[in-house]
Amino acid sequence: MKRISSLARFGTFAGVLVLAILSLVFLIAWSIWFIIPLAVFGVLSLMGVYDIFQEKHSILRNYPVMGHMRFFFEGIRPEIRQYLIESDQDEEPFSRDDRSLVYQRAKGQEDARPFGTRMRVYDAGYSWVTHSVQPIHITNTDFRVRIGNDACKQPYDASIYNISAMSFGSLSANAISALNTGAKMGGFAHDTGEGGVSRYHRAGGGDLIYEVGSGYFGCRTADGQFDPQKFKEQASSDQIKMIELKLSQGAKPGHGGMLPASKISAEIAEARDIPMGQDCISPAAHSAFTTPIEMMAFLGQLRDLSGGKPVGFKLCIGHQREFMCMVKAMLETGIVPDFIVVDGTEGGTGAAPLEFANHVGMPMVEGLTFVHNTLRGAGIRDQIKLGAAGKVVSAFDIARCLAMGADWCNSARGFMFAIGCIQAQACHTNHCPVGVATQDPTRQRALDVGHKSERVARFHRNTLKALGEMTGAAGLTDPSEFLPRHLMLRQGDKSMVQGDEVYGYLPEGYLLDDKALDYKGNKTRWSRAQASSFVPFD
Repeated sequence: MKRISSLARFGTFAGVLVLAILSLVFLIAWSIWFIIPLAVFGVLSLMGVYDIFQEKHSILRNYPVMGHMRFFFEGIRPEIRQYLIESDQDEEPFSRDDRSLVYQRAKGQEDARPFGTRMRVYDAGYSWVTHSVQPIHITNTDFRVRIGNDACKQPYDASIYNISAMSFGSLSANAISALNTGAKMGGFAHDTGEGGVSRYHRAGGGDLIYEVGSGYFGCRTADGQFDPQKFKEQASSDQIKMIELKLSQGAKPGHGGMLPASKISAEIAEARDIPMGQDCISPAAHSAFTTPIEMMAFLGQLRDLSGGKPVGFKLCIGHQREFMCMVKAMLETGIVPDFIVVDGTEGGTGAAPLEFANHVGMPMVEGLTFVHNTLRGAGIRDQIKLGAAGKVVSAFDIARCLAMGADWCNSARGFMFAIGCIQAQACHTNHCPVGVATQDPTRQRALDVGHKSERVARFHRNTLKALGEMTGAAGLTDPSEFLPRHLMLRQGDKSMVQGDEVYGYLPEGYLLDDKALDYKGNKTRWSRAQASSFVPFD
């Protein structure tokens, strides 16, 4: 299989090299006219040699000569995009625009474009930030948020834009190294994903958020249960700044996973603390707790074992009542997490069953609004910081999340684009053409850690700079001041509505007030939620 893969990648280069040699032979032995094909194939051969050794373009390192076709089509992409727009194929132009924006910012190129917006401003769902006639110039765009409530002994001043969870194993060693080195350069955090803390996470020296999933990788017993002592040893690292308990992810909420034994390398086994030669199972549910109260006790245990570092959890909202069960358990036990990350079903860079990716889980906008208002209704929103994840790529995406209640945002696809992902959607095949999502050492060689880490840091810096400009244009001094009223949305009937009419903040403590109105059935769900069990009672 490796021979076939190498032939597919280097076949064109090998072909032009052979043709160059044959042209030289025929030139000497037969006719002077073979100088023309010799010149053509000779130039292509030299181009291929250069492609293999250059560091900027992963595509060219893996596909010398042939990879230039991609850049040719990239050059005429505006015309292709216009054709797709006119053909009423919305999704591709929008994803292309996101990817182009990341590439430009990661490369430090000018991201301004002539001829106005490419968005359909009269279509339902179009949204925008309202601006002020007295804009403010913001010079310091290193926007940060302190995470850690009164029970936290080591609060963390996090950037408001960080790398979302992507495990080593799903991403290559070079990809993890480039992301973490970039995080170190830019002063922001890198979520490990549930695959454990690998040597490549540590090598970059960037701040880490240690994600603890249902497989307890890196802190597990031989039979897959949680091991407190191993967790304590992992969490004691100064590089680990926060602990994130993963309940579910946007790509496939409520679904476990399995890494076949054939894909487990010695390095993956080391990071996950699993044996070689056996399938690695990630259960759909945790074994360390089964009730909301037990979950809060587990979070308290993680906080104590980590030495008081910020502890929280990540989830994609499913049954709204179940989240309310967790909130009731917080009130009953007094154990309040330092943060919650709301993952939207539209996010998810990992491979997932198509039905799960499309039809299971709540989108980020609705999930974030619900979590934010539930915590307000319970009177504990000020104790918990909220992160948001799910297609958060641009400065506007961040501003929108902050307006709807988030304190910071995480991005997976944005930073994957920054290290060269072209959305080939071959992540599960081990044949990623740019070396991002593969464990093939010859393919991941194409991803140069030094060059790509600079792009990661540059993308982060330029995105926050753009956010600062957008914040100032709205007449605000800091992105944390964004509120729903700073957003406008186009409705289905072509009318526009202010954001607080759709995503408004509900009153503090309304869930605890018997006389308060029942907003969208939330009080009814609250009455059916119980701290002792996730099972509803009537």
